[in-house]
Amino acid sequence: MVIEVLLVEDDPSIALVIDAALVAEGANVTHVETLAERDRLLQRQRFNALVTDVMLPDGDGIETLGVVRTLCPEMPIVILSAQNTLDTAVRATDTGAFEYFPKPFDIDELARTVCQAAGSAGGGDALEDEDIVEDGLPLVGRSPAMQSVFRMITRVLRNDLTVLILGESGTGKELVAEAIHQLGNRRAGPFIAVNTAAIPAELIESELFGHEKGAFTGAVARHFGKFEQAAGGTLFLDEIGDMPMQAQTRLLRALQSGTIRRVGGQEDIRLDVRIVAATNKSLEPEIAAGRFREDLFYRLNVVPIHMPPLRERRDDIEVLARHFLQQAASEGLPRRQLTPAASRLLGEQAWPGNVRELKNFIYRLTLLAREDMIDVEVVVPLLRQAASAEPAPEGDPERSDIETAIVQWLESAQPASGTIYASALAALERPLFASILRQTAGNQLRAAQALGINRNTLRKRLSELALDPEEFARR
Repeated sequence: MVIEVLLVEDDPSIALVIDAALVAEGANVTHVETLAERDRLLQRQRFNALVTDVMLPDGDGIETLGVVRTLCPEMPIVILSAQNTLDTAVRATDTGAFEYFPKPFDIDELARTVCQAAGSAGGGDALEDEDIVEDGLPLVGRSPAMQSVFRMITRVLRNDLTVLILGESGTGKELVAEAIHQLGNRRAGPFIAVNTAAIPAELIESELFGHEKGAFTGAVARHFGKFEQAAGGTLFLDEIGDMPMQAQTRLLRALQSGTIRRVGGQEDIRLDVRIVAATNKSLEPEIAAGRFREDLFYRLNVVPIHMPPLRERRDDIEVLARHFLQQAASEGLPRRQLTPAASRLLGEQAWPGNVRELKNFIYRLTLLAREDMIDVEVVVPLLRQAASAEPAPEGDPERSDIETAIVQWLESAQPASGTIYASALAALERPLFASILRQTAGNQLRAAQALGINRNTLRKRLSELALDPEEFARR
């Protein structure tokens, strides 16, 4: 069977590529450039699938899909868009579109998807047409990495599947959780966020599951936990990788049974809540080390969403910077703009603190800049200040003079491969022993005690390093 596809695209070069890919898949493509041509064709001809851009010469391809649904209610629709925002992704999904492709897209994947859509009954799992898109969506970004995030978000809006958001600190994991709640079918309910790493281990069960009066010392009244507070809405469990093991067991039982029991209670309470969890840790090593339950991981990891670090979405830095400038102005700070050169400079930075660091920097820049137009000369000094105050990377030791010295030694000595460890030990031991011997006036017994090593070991190493303790005694 030949698949008849209607393509609505006003860019001839894009249309040509799509046409060729679909023909290679055995489809017959009819190409038009306007919505008016689309509607005239649909009134007199049947198509197996519609592929449409959003911004067209005579209107919005998404807003006008109501006409298409009236004329061809069962025809699957694939939407293309260069407006790569979460707003567009959600609008496309809410129309009941079979798939949404942000530009640039993989042309072969598009062709396969269109053919799959044409072969599906009724266009797949169409979503109800609801007007839920509002201004002020919490996520900003048009990079390919963020498009993957947006597409994953749209897939969980009409179900209650558990979501696990993974990513470094400052990437916006809580914003993803908020977007899932605000745009999903539980938006009328509460959004309750809890940082599981910030609650003392002895209180976390009470905070999550609640407690009955008299359950423990200080429990003077019944307390409703976060699960009950979030009833009908979304419970966001942040820093889940740091949750104490005992609480992990209780959480697993709650997810398995769909019920909770307050501390000191006898009654099982049926859950009515969507669970979204997040962590900046890689949970596989935590599982291997016995600090995180493997069965809980699989319960939480139903739909994983990976938040990319800012260094992997540099195309978004300028967009984010403009967004934060506008946000700062709305909060009472002066209204500023960045010159193109200043924007490029920001895009070249590493931003180890990710979006959170960029936001704080833009707010500081807005406050301290003297002119409405911010140029490179204003940005550079603040970048230097930020670099000097930058903490060591998370999970690494603090930067120190020793670390700097080692780097410099490696660059200057360039020890041969296979000898680096021995050479480094020798390079470190010699000045270390000399310093201690200088403090002890060459007394080897006191030096060995200070170093915490055996005197014979010290004597052997001094001989190998050609260090004479008598020289330090004379000094």
